[in-house]
Amino acid sequence: MTAVLAGCGLTGDSGDVTLRLVAADYGDSGANSSKKYWDNLVTVYEAEHPGVQVEVTVYSWNDVDREVKELVEAGEAPDLAQIGAYADYADADLLYKAADVLSIPVQADFVPQLADAGQVRGVQYGMPFAASTRVLFYNKTLFTKAGITPPKTWDELAEAAEALKAEGVKYPYALPLGPEEAQAETMQWMLSGGGGYTQSAAGYSLDSEENVRTFTWLKNELVRKELTGPVAPGELNRADAFAAFTAGQVGMLNGHPSLMKAAETKGVKYGMVTMPGVDGPSKVSMGVADWMMAFKQNGHADQIKDFLSFVYSEKNVLAFSREYDLLPVTNSASQVMSAASEDADLRPFLDELPLSELYPVGRTSWATVSAAVKKEIGRAVTPSGSPSGVLGELQSTATTAESSTG
Repeated sequence: MTAVLAGCGLTGDSGDVTLRLVAADYGDSGANSSKKYWDNLVTVYEAEHPGVQVEVTVYSWNDVDREVKELVEAGEAPDLAQIGAYADYADADLLYKAADVLSIPVQADFVPQLADAGQVRGVQYGMPFAASTRVLFYNKTLFTKAGITPPKTWDELAEAAEALKAEGVKYPYALPLGPEEAQAETMQWMLSGGGGYTQSAAGYSLDSEENVRTFTWLKNELVRKELTGPVAPGELNRADAFAAFTAGQVGMLNGHPSLMKAAETKGVKYGMVTMPGVDGPSKVSMGVADWMMAFKQNGHADQIKDFLSFVYSEKNVLAFSREYDLLPVTNSASQVMSAASEDADLRPFLDELPLSELYPVGRTSWATVSAAVKKEIGRAVTPSGSPSGVLGELQSTATTAESSTG
């Protein structure tokens, strides 16, 4: 899924400039590949800007970060990359500051939490491109059969899981702490317990009192009581948990917007509520963002700035968000979505965005910490596991990674 690459990054005889963009694919088939989105957008842009060509290469999420890394290491950085992380490139002084390639109106239009998450040492380099939040999905049919209502607290969640188990539900609460995306489930539960990865600006806080309490509760009140299904949480991946939900085998789980369409396709009647917390609905939700970044190597700051003004126009942000069931990263598009009847299904996620906290992606140590969480956190809730011990080990890993990266 690549655009035509002839003459990439070269200027033609007429003095035209070619911008190269490497982007991730948000589609789940050829019919809705991100290549189609970018092809349409670029066609319109080039018609209005005859002096600039934009060549886009689209890769799957499995490959895109690696492809950009290899281009940068070969001295062939693209002008723009739309991928999952920016901090390493910013730390190596390879990126333009956001202020250098964005107009003031565009930069000011970003949702504040997303713009803040794009900063390294107080300077924004990462430009949010797509966002999502998490809510608790529940199977309405199974809840009706069990005679229960959506939970608002941890205790109510455990009681609902007990009722679902009594009705023979395979996964009363699906707890995916497997290596695919354990860092997300971990963060959502930490936040609902009043903790998080970084509770202060000073550094990581994985072994905080709040986080230990959260994982002790998960171990004792859900896992030990066999309320999380036949697969050990440390071996259950998100994709498998989602598949089980769309098969009608899961009572509750944390999910993002893409689960809506998958559930509807399989005929699963679902509801969505804010993630339960200790004493009531969680006051903070987990947010996720993907990033656009601009590399300095080719020196096309002016052309990049003009193109990004087009990319981040309200019309184009809305078109992308609606195509892929994602949340807009700008205030203007968010306001339109919040009021539009066609976007009503995304409203629960939009409501959570202002209350969300994102991964600490501005720390170059985050990749190391995230990988360690994916690998180790499942042990915290095993029968012989020690929540405080595992979280303490992860804290040591985080402290070491933070000190080595500065």
